[in-house]
Amino acid sequence: MLFDKIVRPALYRLSKSDPEVVHERTVRALGGLGSVPPALAALRRVYAAADDPVTVFGIRFPNRVGLAAGMDKDGRALHTWPALGFGFVEVGTVTRLAQPGNPRPRLFTLADSDAVINRMGFNNAGADALAARLDARGTPPVPLGISIGKSKVTPLEDAVADYQASLHALNRYADYVAINVSSPNTPGLRELQDRTALAELLAELRGMTVALAEEGTAPTPLLVKVAPDLSDEALGELLEVCLEHDVAGIIATNTTLGREGLAPADTPVAAEAGGLSGRPLTERAREVVRFVSEEAGDRLPVIGVGGISGPDDAQRMLDAGASLVQVYTAFALHGPDVVRRINRTLAVQNKPRR
Repeated sequence: MLFDKIVRPALYRLSKSDPEVVHERTVRALGGLGSVPPALAALRRVYAAADDPVTVFGIRFPNRVGLAAGMDKDGRALHTWPALGFGFVEVGTVTRLAQPGNPRPRLFTLADSDAVINRMGFNNAGADALAARLDARGTPPVPLGISIGKSKVTPLEDAVADYQASLHALNRYADYVAINVSSPNTPGLRELQDRTALAELLAELRGMTVALAEEGTAPTPLLVKVAPDLSDEALGELLEVCLEHDVAGIIATNTTLGREGLAPADTPVAAEAGGLSGRPLTERAREVVRFVSEEAGDRLPVIGVGGISGPDDAQRMLDAGASLVQVYTAFALHGPDVVRRINRTLAVQNKPRR
């Protein structure tokens, strides 16, 4: 209530109602707090998550709630997110080449629908810059996922080498690497979800993780992030390719090009191009998680993401077959108390699942 009634309105007033300015200032402020130990300690006292460990992909997570990719693309606030209760953090999506992303405005809030439309276009400082930051500041005290995607200027026929360059730069810092082939905001990217293209990409990336693994250690787990707009047939083919190439898991889902479930007041904004996230995606994201779970079972554990606005949504995602969940839009719109409530509820309701 404090965030919704006071903090968020103040942020928007100070930022001239520009959601991207709000986002930028928030990440910058959280990044600054990460270098102030007393501030982190104070945040932990307020937002500390209940002890609720779970092991997935061979990684031990202190709790099931992670920060989804997109919030902190360049890893600027890595040491603050755990203090807000996140059990893991996924940075990115980063690309081999630094790029500014799509023209602004490119981020839109749909308040009545509890949703966001974005067409950011993988704006980031590049894989080498993220590697340098991680080298200088270290990784967070919770598992770190790194999402990699294709540089916009790279032709699709050169996509494999583009992903390989990012993986080579970042593999040693990541607890898992997410392969983003499903963003709607880079032209042609979703074509990489097709069987032949995905098989080639995964074969090369899996081979690289094996080659980069230190002696006696397992290769870094690779996860594939899928679009909610795939048909069941296309999704089934994608899962077959993932199983053939030893993918460790699936992240379901990315944003959607659909516009179903929006409030009438948000109709003008709905005409903006880009991917929709938030509450309108809740049911479809859960359907995809259930499909993956039923088709692949324990062979492809799932991180469920999309429309998780509170504890009930998170629990239903776990009930659909997810092993972990991620939030982004709910955090952006309603603040860190969302994470605290989800964590505390899941810790109580899922004790037998440990």
